[in-house]
Amino acid sequence: MASTAPSPSVLVIGSGISGLACARALHDGGATVRVVDRGRVVGGRLATKRVDDRPVDIGARYFTVPEAAAETVPAAAPDPAPEPAAAPAPQPDPTQQTVPDFRPVVDDWIARGLVRPWTDTFESFSADGTSERKQGPLRYAATAGLRSLATDLADRLREDGVVVEQETVVAGVPESGEVAGIRYDTVVLAMPDPQAARMLEPGSPASSELLGADAWQPTLSVVLSWPERHWPADFHGAFVNGSPVLAFVADDGDRRGDGAPVLVAHTTAEFAREHLEHPESAAGAVADAVTGLLGITVPPTSTLVHRWTFSNPAEQHPEPFLLRGRIAVCGDAWGARSAVSTAWSSGTALGRALARTF
Repeated sequence: MASTAPSPSVLVIGSGISGLACARALHDGGATVRVVDRGRVVGGRLATKRVDDRPVDIGARYFTVPEAAAETVPAAAPDPAPEPAAAPAPQPDPTQQTVPDFRPVVDDWIARGLVRPWTDTFESFSADGTSERKQGPLRYAATAGLRSLATDLADRLREDGVVVEQETVVAGVPESGEVAGIRYDTVVLAMPDPQAARMLEPGSPASSELLGADAWQPTLSVVLSWPERHWPADFHGAFVNGSPVLAFVADDGDRRGDGAPVLVAHTTAEFAREHLEHPESAAGAVADAVTGLLGITVPPTSTLVHRWTFSNPAEQHPEPFLLRGRIAVCGDAWGARSAVSTAWSSGTALGRALARTF
């Protein structure tokens, strides 16, 4: 006789790529999933703004595809604390997880025209202003902006009956997993550690293992637009070393493939900290730094500044996710390095591991 037991229920808080990837793995594993986020749109740091009626990436700069490791089924390890009778089943051990393969997802996006290979070559500027061209991994961009990839993941979840809600605020998450009067088998916090910590009970097993705010770096993303290009046609982007203002500059027209005369600058963490209260005040200094770096003699006709208080972690967790009782955390801080692929892999690994225990 078929089982009539209800499927396990999971609440995923955060509709960035990690939360959406986790929801997909959970749904495919038979769980009932609900995704909520306080933001107006999905994507998190896969953020895109429309400037002069075209998309501009103001969050993640690009993404790469790491080589995949062979997937293994983890052994179950018991939760460290004694469990009451109603507690969840034994927990998967994060240290036994391998990195899920991001390549099939990216290949599907490429096949459907959502993603394009961008470049494997960036300029690298030294503190004295000299530069050299450096080759690295192939970087990918999204033709409609990186947020469109999160939108695609969310739309496919909705097509499969998964609830994905925006502008939904969750004030806090107790260890019991009860949120807004509903008790979930697991609550997943797919967000930067400091934001997750604010939602958890102080001193809870999960909160004690999260990185503090001082372990996360801020940045300002500044969009600079011109009527026409004033930099070399073969310029893709640049890492900037030794600058008190700039960390990275991207040619967004080159990244998007439409040739628009738009640059996006990402500032150093130190500069961002000085302007977190009034980020718009940084526009002039960033514009001067960019034009000086690239030898542009014409000032931009417009600028747009976006503040990222928790842009990327300065430290990484060695495990791919955190799972303590009914509380789980995933994101780009959980893995070898902060990256879009790490965020996707963390959420996917968590979702698959949970599905195996249900």
